[in-house]
Amino acid sequence: MKYEQYLNRRIAAVPPSGIRRFFDLASSRKDAISLGVGEPDFKTPYMIRDAAINSLVDGETQYTANRGLPELRQEIAVYLKGRYGISYDWNTQILVTIGASEAIDIALRALVENGDEVLVPDPSYVSYAPGVVFAGGTPVPVTTYQKDDFRLTAESLEKAITPRSKLLILPYPNNPTGAIMEKADLEAVARVVEKHDLLVISDEIYSELIYDGHTHVSFASLEGMYPRTITINGFSKAFAMTGWRVGYACAAEEIIGVMNKIHQYAIMCAPRQGQVAALAALRTGRENGYESILAMRDSYDRRRRLMVSAFREMGLDCFDPFGAFYVFPSVSRTGLSSEEFCAQLLQEKDVAAVPGTAFGPSGEGHIRCCYATAIDKINIALERMSDFVAHHS
Repeated sequence: MKYEQYLNRRIAAVPPSGIRRFFDLASSRKDAISLGVGEPDFKTPYMIRDAAINSLVDGETQYTANRGLPELRQEIAVYLKGRYGISYDWNTQILVTIGASEAIDIALRALVENGDEVLVPDPSYVSYAPGVVFAGGTPVPVTTYQKDDFRLTAESLEKAITPRSKLLILPYPNNPTGAIMEKADLEAVARVVEKHDLLVISDEIYSELIYDGHTHVSFASLEGMYPRTITINGFSKAFAMTGWRVGYACAAEEIIGVMNKIHQYAIMCAPRQGQVAALAALRTGRENGYESILAMRDSYDRRRRLMVSAFREMGLDCFDPFGAFYVFPSVSRTGLSSEEFCAQLLQEKDVAAVPGTAFGPSGEGHIRCCYATAIDKINIALERMSDFVAHHS
């Protein structure tokens, strides 16, 4: 039976994730070391796991409210106010989702209509452009450059805007580059956003992972940007809770209301035990000064410095990534494309990295390496990569 005539052609045409492809290839090789998937190597802290276990033992297995446990939404509001100075009403402006990924998806579906253009910094996370397509819109890449430390500039954004532009996705700290945006950078972008009457999805999932004395500035905290911003965050990265799949979206009541409508019909609610664990993460974090986050961040920072230094010693151009847990070195001196470099590196040295092109055309000439991996494995991978680069240079 031929299914082409039945499938949604727009969705069927979207290529599969470049991240997962190299992860799957690495999984099939016994001795491969993966620097591919962005997942903390830390276990979820025991106090968080214990809260979820106790909830399950106590028989708390029912649905929660569609928007999430009231006490979790209250704690999210306290967290955002205390950490980033933004105030949301827990009852009407916060929606708990299946990870930040669902929050991004339903935000796009709530806002984008056929013919709308969505501005997406390039390179950036693999799901943004497909999510726009799934919602019926047109993703418009806005190129970022290494000379600008891969920051989105107001000038580049201005050039990409057309009369059909409706929405900007602002993903900083950035995956895959590790780039951050300083307050002055964001304020320049905010002026363009206001001038062209845009809305902004600000994906701040890596907001706790910033290094070298830099601080995260939430886009909604800037003058005039609060009513224009859908703030996306979650627990996967900062609390080492990837498998729990709990995230959240915060925005104006009207926007959250429409997002919740999609969430109601498609999901019902995030899993109760995941929400209980997320609540414990925020409460224990607030009580102990977020010491588990600080400990993870210090560990990541040591690995970050190690990896950047090693790539530079190999002769690969590598800018300083001040956020997230990725390094994005240039491999152009080897004469190999990003795809060729990663394919041959895996074949010859059993090290998996992700080609920069998985994150958009501007990623060509770069690879993404994740340092949320045990340091002994990072050291072995770097030794193998050094041999590989020396051979191919």
